[in-house]
Amino acid sequence: METHFRTCNLCEAMCGLKITYENSEILKIEGDFEDTFSRGHICPKANGLKDIFLDKDRLKFPIKKTENGWQQISWDEAYGLMISKTKEIQGKYGRDAIGVYQGNPTIHNLGTTMFAPDFFRLLKTKNMFSATSTDQLPHHFASWLMYGHPMLLTVPDIDHTDYMLIIGGNPLASNGSMMSVPDVAHRLEAIKSRGGKYVVIDPRKTETAKHASEHFFIKPNTDAFFLIALAKEILAIKNLELDELRFTGLDQLKQEINKFDLGDIEQITGISKETIRTIANDFCDSPTAVCYGRVGVSTQAFGGICLWLINVINIVSGNFDKKGGAMFTLPAIDFIGNAKPKDRFSRWKSRVSGYPEFIGELPVAALAEEILTDGDGQIKMLFTNCGNPVLSTSNGVQVEKALETLDFMVSFDIYLNETTCHADLILPPATGLENPHYDLTFHVLAIRNTAKYSPPLFNKAEGAKYDWEIFQELRNLFLEENQAIVQPEVKLDLGLKYGPYQLSMEVLKQNPHGIDLGALKPHAENRIQQKINLCPDLLANDLSRLLDSKHELFATDSKQFWLIGRRHLRDNNSWMHNSAKLMKGKNRCTLLINPADSEFLGLKEHETAVVTSRVGKVEIPVEISADIMPGVVSIPHGYGHHRKGIKLDIAEQYAGVSINDLSDEKVIDQLTGNSAFSAVRVSVFSLLDLKR
Repeated sequence: METHFRTCNLCEAMCGLKITYENSEILKIEGDFEDTFSRGHICPKANGLKDIFLDKDRLKFPIKKTENGWQQISWDEAYGLMISKTKEIQGKYGRDAIGVYQGNPTIHNLGTTMFAPDFFRLLKTKNMFSATSTDQLPHHFASWLMYGHPMLLTVPDIDHTDYMLIIGGNPLASNGSMMSVPDVAHRLEAIKSRGGKYVVIDPRKTETAKHASEHFFIKPNTDAFFLIALAKEILAIKNLELDELRFTGLDQLKQEINKFDLGDIEQITGISKETIRTIANDFCDSPTAVCYGRVGVSTQAFGGICLWLINVINIVSGNFDKKGGAMFTLPAIDFIGNAKPKDRFSRWKSRVSGYPEFIGELPVAALAEEILTDGDGQIKMLFTNCGNPVLSTSNGVQVEKALETLDFMVSFDIYLNETTCHADLILPPATGLENPHYDLTFHVLAIRNTAKYSPPLFNKAEGAKYDWEIFQELRNLFLEENQAIVQPEVKLDLGLKYGPYQLSMEVLKQNPHGIDLGALKPHAENRIQQKINLCPDLLANDLSRLLDSKHELFATDSKQFWLIGRRHLRDNNSWMHNSAKLMKGKNRCTLLINPADSEFLGLKEHETAVVTSRVGKVEIPVEISADIMPGVVSIPHGYGHHRKGIKLDIAEQYAGVSINDLSDEKVIDQLTGNSAFSAVRVSVFSLLDLKR
């Protein structure tokens, strides 16, 4: 028996694993108590690494769609077909006839993170899309406008704060998100143990909320109003004077938020004025405090405003760049450095709806219409990279229809899933335990500065290829060059040596449990190359749209509900549902509904409900719970494995329904372009009533 230490790459927490194995058989996966960051913590998903490694449905070699079904082909044939189709279609229709969609796992795979962008840039297409605009784009948008760079993202100093306000986040299920924090349950409990508190604002009493000091329900899509009220109250309490050499826009900010009435906000959000004032006072009275918002505030119609105001609250309360507050990391490989502010927004627009580009990408809500709408610039060929937009983007049925019309489609993926089944060619890389790993992105979001390298545990299958090989070989073929193939460790070593700690790959290899580089420290002045803008014009101007939404939010309709998503600790978007270990137990794909609403609709526990929206309809079992507020229903994200053409034996047994067969591609944050999954209105009926 031997022991292997590595970082789990399945979510953002970067938990250290201790894997006991014999030959090629994994005997045990457990937490590494010597890991400098995760302290032995492990979640159920880690065992999914073994399931992926052994999964009989996992693809290892290229396959091509033929009249007689899928056929395995050589890498040379796959490369040749892909390059020839790319050049043929761009030659006939222009560069923008190619579309690219990159999914969430791209950032969890070192080789893909390092080398895929170089290849896709060669295509010179403006039709670039990713999961960013289904998830966290408002975080980047607010940081770009306020701090000058989309990756200058503050992180809660959770280990030292005395008061943590969590809005629309559920770190006990997510293991932290845009906040890499293993063992988050104990870290949150530690806040209470040292005399502090953490408070959750959410339309559902989440796993995190159940353990919180306090939880308050809030109506979906109204968080921006709550945050404005909180900012107003904090400004009234603190009367803060900011250094004019470092900050700008405070007076304009006060003018803008004073246009909002606290009485209106109480009625709109469902949170009383007294509660808002109490939260503001507690926030200001605590020695240190931090406000953290995540998916619930990001994936709504005013996500950009929400993330801006969260930054504002941390600044005007005196908790920005301060121990126990909102801080910047200093990772061992610092790809941000002293980056100067530059234009990153609306340099071009989507062809059909005119959505603005941001950081080189268009909103993914526009993907299907850009394929389906005739004319110059229509997408004729699509690349998907580690992505499943049929399940993860708005109006999945429309996305399916769009994919069926493409002239050609290529997927870089290890599964024949709901999206890749529409491809003409699938190129699967080696994955998981066969790969080296270093978290380039999540160290930028970590609650402590650390560094850790994980070598491969097992050899890839004979004849298989790593992602970093695939993208570099395709680059050479596309350019008709013969550049040397570079291993990720070469680039890692350079990044480490020229980083702030001047480490090296040799040093990391000598420290299999990772290297602790210390707690977060105040150093915003060294990171930000501009005055911090408390009231950027783009965001301030969007407040008029928020004010205009009041009338809709005041209105009530007992026949309509706000639809929100939810996640589970054993889920990982749509990617881990082919793991028997993670899927066992009771059905998790249910319609969560409040008892009062279920009684009004005549719905009973486990009965099938019909949920409809402008774009679709699903049938789903009912789960009645007071954990969700009246007027709101919830369906988990990532299910819908009933589609024809997939090959995911376990997932098909737990097919469920896709929440994105209901989410509306026309409902987005009009400023940032992020999909507004938490702003979709649905109707709910009893299937039995409809059949009567």
